[in-house]
Amino acid sequence: MAVEHDRDIVSAPSELMKFETRHVPGALKLSQEMGWPYRQEDWEFALTVGNGLVLERAGQVIGTAMSWNYGQAYAMAGMIIVTGSAQGGGNGSRLFDGLLQATDGRNVLLNSTEEGLALYKRRGFTAWGRVLQLQGPLTVAVTQSARNDVRQATVSDLAAIQAFDERAMGMPRPSMVAALADAGKVVVIERAGRVAGYAIARKFGRGYVVGPCAAESVEDARLLILAQLSRLHDQFVRIDVYAEDGLGDWLESLGLERAGGATAMVKGQRPVSDGSAHMYALANQSFF
Repeated sequence: MAVEHDRDIVSAPSELMKFETRHVPGALKLSQEMGWPYRQEDWEFALTVGNGLVLERAGQVIGTAMSWNYGQAYAMAGMIIVTGSAQGGGNGSRLFDGLLQATDGRNVLLNSTEEGLALYKRRGFTAWGRVLQLQGPLTVAVTQSARNDVRQATVSDLAAIQAFDERAMGMPRPSMVAALADAGKVVVIERAGRVAGYAIARKFGRGYVVGPCAAESVEDARLLILAQLSRLHDQFVRIDVYAEDGLGDWLESLGLERAGGATAMVKGQRPVSDGSAHMYALANQSFF
């Protein structure tokens, strides 16, 4: 009887609909099928700050796709999954096309796995960079720099952190930054009374993620990352960084291991950072 029931599910028509809270358990099951480390809390956070679509068949979630709008010009796409039994039948294209339509003509950015590259290229996306994923138990004792310009952020720093993030990203995302800051611990670099960089560490996946981290130089980015890592000894830590910035080898020297990565892609125009501000580590590969 179980076999007949499974056949009924596979043959039933699928329905594209808005991603709602009730779909989270089904989405979690999909990410577990893919071997992704998301917890239910990670899905709930993503849905709180973004929008999404699901494909549902016979009451079961068989696909997800999410987006996060940053101002009127940009959107980020991610958490795009189709269950194995529903792949190859146009479901991925149906989901992604619906997601693109929902971004209302914005320039769309995403980080693609190898499996997704062909679909995204067919939709007009081009590659512009490479994201490295480094992770593992932090067994190396990491000491924070003795410099006094790195400090714990306070509530009164939020507006300055949001403004610095916009400079580094080249697009506004104040709600996302506020949500990330609320979910984690924030450190900043203060120079001449102004915020000149920040980094957030929060619970995610198998342990903690350090990111986003934005700064005015790679040296400052290292200081901010060290300040966060100094409090995470023996914890499982993940950091996603851009290959072009050269932080990968340094993070490996601290005991983290490379665990794959992603291709950074854009459909339309990439945002341009303002001045020396630069984003060095991502909050995660789905919503930057």
